[in-house]
Amino acid sequence: MYTVAGLPLHPLIVHAVVVLLPLATVGTLAAAALPAWRRALAIPTLLVALAGAVAVPLASSSGWRLRSTMGGGSPLVAEHAARASFLLPAAVLFVALLAAVVFADRRVPVAAGGHAGPAPASASRLAAGLAVAAAVVGVVVTALVVWIGHAGASAVWS
Repeated sequence: MYTVAGLPLHPLIVHAVVVLLPLATVGTLAAAALPAWRRALAIPTLLVALAGAVAVPLASSSGWRLRSTMGGGSPLVAEHAARASFLLPAAVLFVALLAAVVFADRRVPVAAGGHAGPAPASASRLAAGLAVAAAVVGVVVTALVVWIGHAGASAVWS
């Protein structure tokens, strides 16, 4: 088991997941609700989501190491691990949708002053639709983070 200053690595890495993925969801919701902000928020939000998604398998592998050093763990730990298996596919979908938002938004021309200019309706609708889809998936990802985290906290504190 890896430790940092005597603490198991798992809870430290988990905090990256718990902070970054919901933060990316907030940015995605803002970008979906306020199209004028989409161009400014899309890339930073994508990078935050990507960092959070990269932290998911790191948290998972460190969790398995922690579980093995603790003798297998309780049924609560098993529940936490089972729930965690849903997060990576959802986080990858979230990142993919955000990348599509960035790509689609770059197809919308920018007018003077940095605001989206007159665009083909299809490009603008595509960017907006992808932003809404990414926001919905982001909310699901955040709900999964809470659901998984609750199981982990129950395992630790029970």
